[in-house]
Amino acid sequence: MSETQRVLMQGNEALARGLVEHGCAVATSYPGTPASEILAVIKALQQAEELPMHVEWAVNEKVAFEIAYAASQSGLRAVTAMKQVGLNVAADPLASAAYLGTVGGFVVVCADDPGPHSSQTEQDSRLMAMLYKVPVLDPSSPAEAGELAGKAFELSEAFRIPVMLRPTTRVCHACQDIAPGPLQRLNRVADFQKEPSRWAATPVHRYRLHLELNEKLRQIAAWEPTAPLRLNPGAGGKRGVIASGVAAAHARELLQALGLWDELPFFQVVQPYPLHTAFIDEIIASYDELLVLEETTGVIEMQLRDRSRVRGKLSGVVPEAGELLPEIVERLLAEFAGLPAPMQFTPPTGGGRRPTLCPGCPHRASFYAIKKAAPKGIYPSDIGCYTLGLNLGGVDTVLCMGGAVGQAAGFYQAYRITGQERDIVATVGDSTFFHACIPPLVDAVVQGARFVLTILDNSTTAMTGNQPTPAHGTPQGRSVNIEELVRGCGVQFCRTGDPLDLPAFTALMKEAVTFSHTDGVAVVIARSPCLVDRSVKQPRRPQVNVDAAACTGCRLCTRQFECPALLYDAVSNKVTVDLMICTGCAVCLEVCPTKAIGQV
Repeated sequence: MSETQRVLMQGNEALARGLVEHGCAVATSYPGTPASEILAVIKALQQAEELPMHVEWAVNEKVAFEIAYAASQSGLRAVTAMKQVGLNVAADPLASAAYLGTVGGFVVVCADDPGPHSSQTEQDSRLMAMLYKVPVLDPSSPAEAGELAGKAFELSEAFRIPVMLRPTTRVCHACQDIAPGPLQRLNRVADFQKEPSRWAATPVHRYRLHLELNEKLRQIAAWEPTAPLRLNPGAGGKRGVIASGVAAAHARELLQALGLWDELPFFQVVQPYPLHTAFIDEIIASYDELLVLEETTGVIEMQLRDRSRVRGKLSGVVPEAGELLPEIVERLLAEFAGLPAPMQFTPPTGGGRRPTLCPGCPHRASFYAIKKAAPKGIYPSDIGCYTLGLNLGGVDTVLCMGGAVGQAAGFYQAYRITGQERDIVATVGDSTFFHACIPPLVDAVVQGARFVLTILDNSTTAMTGNQPTPAHGTPQGRSVNIEELVRGCGVQFCRTGDPLDLPAFTALMKEAVTFSHTDGVAVVIARSPCLVDRSVKQPRRPQVNVDAAACTGCRLCTRQFECPALLYDAVSNKVTVDLMICTGCAVCLEVCPTKAIGQV
């Protein structure tokens, strides 16, 4: 393909394209930044090219993994994509699938988030690959992510093993001009071959499978297509640099910029685990000092047998947390080469307004009503854009997907056994509820816990790009009704309200809190659509204005309600309305204690 036919692609787009170009037939995911765009691009390609594929937003990462893995067991090429904390959810089937192996190529795309930028952790999924004994590939650029997608399928089929492909945020969201290749149609037919001693292996067979897995890893550590790359063979000397992922991309540019390209031998590791045995032997025999650059843990470093000559994370030379930004890599390379330290970059201090919920977001009204109904309550919450309820004083804990329900039950039991009572109001999103809240809700009902669960139902997975939830259904299936599901868990109090009708919703929250005091779990579904979901036609509402004469400058609307459309002027001690972003939700009319806010 000529240069004029190259296309600017985001890393996730290039990765998705690479998967489809190499015959992926089944693709599953649960949305999570920085991986969310992968499945969306696959779906768009499938529709545009009318490919015979199954593409699915699953209810959670574990389910997504199991669906794609079954397709691999049937001989088809399959992928499941998730972010690093999503891999925690899918860890159970991953551990077993490593033993059982694959038939069709099976790729687990796990996008890590060094920093972190949008995650609870900056865990290194390569450690998970080591724990569960699956090979992992580490792309350094969008183009390489697309190339390694095909190589991952080949590796998986060559050794009948799941393969992890691990981009990071900077690879996922960077852009690069790439020449698209043809979309392969492998025309395979699903053909699951029954083999109970393998696919349903009992413990007596697992020992044999473990021995086979170890042998696979030994052979993969000698597989030439994923061997480390010597990028500057002309460089000599007894000191070398090893890097992987986006750190390799930074190092490649900076070695040239610092005039070190012909002085320091540079190796890019494409497959951090298992690290190639011949490479380890060569490195240990050839170099007196090695600088190892990788995010976020010393996975390559810990596989180098003689670490006395290695400078890396385990030796304390390379930072053990955060991203390896270009300025950090530049400093490390300069120090390693004995050059003067480069000028240190100092990030700007201060900043603008802190992140907050969108103007008119129904979650803001929900949190306000919760605080009115249970002003001294404990507020466990969960993972989603509603985590920004922190700003509103409506979120006390954020642990993991579904953790709000389990924690609410735990808080109740802790106070119960010590002879105390506290109002407890948990908040979860509708997508989060389907993902991980049903088992803890069943447990809470059975154990007699007493708290209020508020399901913030904005009818979408808002934080990651408005992906559908099971409540939407699919053309080939049915939708799932949240109210019926809640009642099926044994909940006796399940009511739905519109948080934008603040007086009525506050009254409903108070009723739920009262019920929870004596009768168990109460569930309130706060249903109002996300304002940035373009698939929903929003009603036209009048905007609001502020009567300056009536405004006392109490700032309740800007501090406790924190609507971005309401602006406080310190000079006049008055609040004004930014009509460019006001949505006309009119909730602030109920919030203002002096009734200074009215509709235009």
